[in-house]
Amino acid sequence: MLKVIISAFFVIISFLLQGTLFRAISLGNIVPNLMIIVTASYGFMRGRKNGLLIGFFSGLLMDIFLGSILGYYALIYMYIGYFNGIFRKAFFPEDIKLPLLLISGSDFIYNMVCYILSFLLKGRLNFGYYFLNIMIPELIYTIVITCLFYPILLKIEGRLEWKEKEGASKIVS
Repeated sequence: MLKVIISAFFVIISFLLQGTLFRAISLGNIVPNLMIIVTASYGFMRGRKNGLLIGFFSGLLMDIFLGSILGYYALIYMYIGYFNGIFRKAFFPEDIKLPLLLISGSDFIYNMVCYILSFLLKGRLNFGYYFLNIMIPELIYTIVITCLFYPILLKIEGRLEWKEKEGASKIVS
């Protein structure tokens, strides 16, 4: 139950930070995607099911407050969380290369899907502009923030795992 509460807390805090603080310190109107960081992180730290659920609720929160179509972001984030959950067995907490790679790939895929569904299908074919002025800067900004935000998530997740194992050993004894 504590994991659910902490997860919900991180989703809500990430959403609020992305929409307030990081909007205020945006670089060239580009904001890091904290929701991708949280969704991808929980995916590869906890597995496909948890990644899918965190992704769904992260996306649903974005749909409710920012989207014009309910389910648009929920579906995208849900797939991102599930995809990252596939890498659960390759995840080692002390190695930051895999999380950086997965979060970068997730942000890139998210932006590609948004481009295809929001711009390309409406006849806006200026991919070069979108790629150079939106996708790449957001990707870089997200990677930089990941280096700061991810260790916090990892440390809290480690403590939750430790408490869970400690509680299980008390029950067995």
